[in-house]
Amino acid sequence: MTVRVDKWLWSVRVYKTRTMATEACAAGRVKVNGTIAKPATKITNGDRVQATRKDRVVVYEVAAVIDKRVSAARAAECVVDHSPPPPKRSPDMVELPVFAKRDRGTGRPTKRDRRMIDKLRGERR
Repeated sequence: MTVRVDKWLWSVRVYKTRTMATEACAAGRVKVNGTIAKPATKITNGDRVQATRKDRVVVYEVAAVIDKRVSAARAAECVVDHSPPPPKRSPDMVELPVFAKRDRGTGRPTKRDRRMIDKLRGERR
């Protein structure tokens, strides 16, 4: 049995929606057996799928081909994870301060407040 790679990525919960999986394939962030995959690329058992999500690369081997979204426990049985471990956070990394955060209950920001928030974010109108 074969199934589309975008459908499989959505089924095993690599991407939250099938649209996101399709867009990732179209953008070239998904590889099947080392080759960039289009959304309609067919996969079978034993194929190696590499997907880039945000700042992390996940590498899965297809253990079972499914085309419907199933429970998380069942989805975990359909993949063999070969992903590299996430990078460790160094102790000297400092949390960035949250800017433009307002106290609860202070109402809507004034025009001056909005301009300051936009300036902090680097937005221009």
